[in-house]
Formats: sequence, C-alpha cells, structure tokens
Amino acid sequence: MKKSPKFATQHQKDFVLTLNQRVNQYFKQNNLSKHANTAMVLKSIFHLTLWIGSYLLLVLGGFSVGINYALWAVIGFSMAMVTVNIGHDAIHQAYSKHKWVNDLLSHTFNFNGASAYMWKRMHNQAHHTYTNIDGHDEDIAPIPIMRISGEAPLWSIHRYQHIYAFFLYCLTTFSWVFIKDYKKFFANTVGNYSGKTHPKKEYFYLFLYKFINYTIFLILPLVLIEHSWVATILGFLLMHAVGGFFLAVIFMLAHVVEEAHFFLPDEEGKMENSWAVHQLYTTANFATYSPVAAFLTGGLNQQVEHHLFPNICSAHYPAIAPIVAQTAKEFNHPYYSSSFPAAMVSHVKFLKKLGRPVEQEKEQTYA
Repeated sequence: MKKSPKFATQHQKDFVLTLNQRVNQYFKQNNLSKHANTAMVLKSIFHLTLWIGSYLLLVLGGFSVGINYALWAVIGFSMAMVTVNIGHDAIHQAYSKHKWVNDLLSHTFNFNGASAYMWKRMHNQAHHTYTNIDGHDEDIAPIPIMRISGEAPLWSIHRYQHIYAFFLYCLTTFSWVFIKDYKKFFANTVGNYSGKTHPKKEYFYLFLYKFINYTIFLILPLVLIEHSWVATILGFLLMHAVGGFFLAVIFMLAHVVEEAHFFLPDEEGKMENSWAVHQLYTTANFATYSPVAAFLTGGLNQQVEHHLFPNICSAHYPAIAPIVAQTAKEFNHPYYSSSFPAAMVSHVKFLKKLGRPVEQEKEQTYA
C-alpha cells in the first residue's frame, strides 16, 4: 500500500480556525441547517421527475425514432443531473441530517449504474483527501492516452489530447458502468486505499444494481421500443455520451485548469500546506454566482466550497462563497474563480501544455 502523504496540520492553523468559525457563525446567526433546504428538495423533485418521466416516455410513448433519440439525450442529461444534484450530496452525508435518508438517496447512483460504494472510496476518500496529488488522487488517473499530471508518461499522441479529450469525455459514464467499477472493486486498489476487505453485501449490491441498470436502460428498451435494435443501441450510447460529457466537464473545470496546482509530497512524505489550504491551491470555481450553473451542476461549479465543506449541502455554497473568498484573501491564500467560457479555455490550454515536452513549452513561452 502506498504511503499516505502527510499534511501540515499545525501549519496555517489560524486560517482554518477563522474560516470554520465564520462559516459556522453564518449558519448559527441565520438559524439555518447545513443540510438541504426547501429549494434543494424542490430541485431534487424536478430532476427526479425529468429523469423518470423522460424514461417512461421513451419506453411507453411509441414515438418516432427521431423523438426517441431526443428522449435518450434528455435521459442522459437528467441522469447526470440526478447524480450531481442528489446522489453526490447524499453520498457525502450532506443532503440530510438523517443517515438513512442520505443512504436512500445515494442509491440514485446505483440505479444509474455507478456503484455508490465505490464512489465513496474513489471520490470521498481518495480524491477529497489527496486532491491533485499524483498516485493518490483517483480522479486524476484517467486512461493513459489522457495526460493530466506532469508525473504521467508523455506520449506522442498527447500532443492532440486537447482535441480528442472532449470525445473521450462522452465515454465517461459508459466506462464507469461497464468497466471502471468492476476493475477497481476487484483490484481492491483505489488511490491510497488498498487491501481493505469489501463487506460481503457490497459484492451482492455491485452485481444487483448493475443488473438493474442494464435491465432498465438497455434490455427493457430493446423489448418495449418498436424500432430496430440498432436504433435502440445508438440511443443508449447517445444517453451515455450526453451524461458522460456533462459529468466529465464539471470535474475537469474544477481541477484540470491552468490555475489549479498539482503537488507531490517531499522525500519524507510531507505536504507543503495544510489540507484546507491545499484545497484552495488545487481547486477552482467557475460561474461562481450563477444560479443556472448551480441548478445544473448541483453546486459543483463552486468546487472550492465543496472541497472545504463537503458535509454542507450544496444549496448553501452561494451563501458561504463570499466568506471563503474574503477569508482566503485576508490570509493571502488563493481563491480561483472564473467564468464558464474562461474555465473552458483554461482547460484546453492546460491539456495542450501537458501534451507537449517542457522544453517545447518554454520555447513557445519566450518566442
């Protein structure tokens, strides 16, 4: 098992204490719960209705092939919406103060074909603890033809990754549902966590929910939709392309941009900053105060707030964002935030830079 990087827990302690105090004071003064509010619940109902409704229209509506393709696309979009707006908060135990409610809502991940159990290990543990640390953050370890860490091997094909990356993003959920969960589950190695015995029930849940997902989104459409099986398969792939692209872009714009840093521990395994300050250096917001972006991304356009306070429901991120930004500024720490277009440009530039040798980048910089 890899040796865990050690953050400087006493370093930058004043910032951590001040930030936590101010955020806690906000909730106390306004007599607010840190969990879901009415707006969050209504948003969840909307996304669930769109998800289930578009599926029922697909399999029972008897529409033309063209309309069915549109419905497949809506299902893919709503699948991503449910994942980031409901399941993600629930798995972080941020949606409700009641564990059983969070556990129940986390099954939206499972029904969409992604193991909630494996997500906890890959995302909650490995990614949130060791954000942008090569070899420890599971979310920056994609397929080899994508290079998003300077420590990864450089191949000639990487020169074009800023172009083909967006096509690969369309395969995100397809890979997740059919490959990644199985591979990580049975390899039993996720970032810094390995060798831990899976509970026996998780073996059952893994195969049960995969079977349910394949049945709902593939087998039943093949049986119930009165069009060729080719059209249905293409629709299924379209669903994954839309959902996968959306989810991949949300993550990439948070951590794989020019502003975000990638750190490595020193020879003794120690990190330069405290865990909280490390999150500020490795995470970026986009469209920070856009209600539309918050509605669509489940608040993950405000990844800085999410990484610092993953136990707080995403509905509260717009309110605590000014507190985080001001406190970071007072202590001379970064707070990365940009518009959505600027974040997309930054992401493309980052991929382009990582696809070229360092020497060539230097030559272009000084040309």
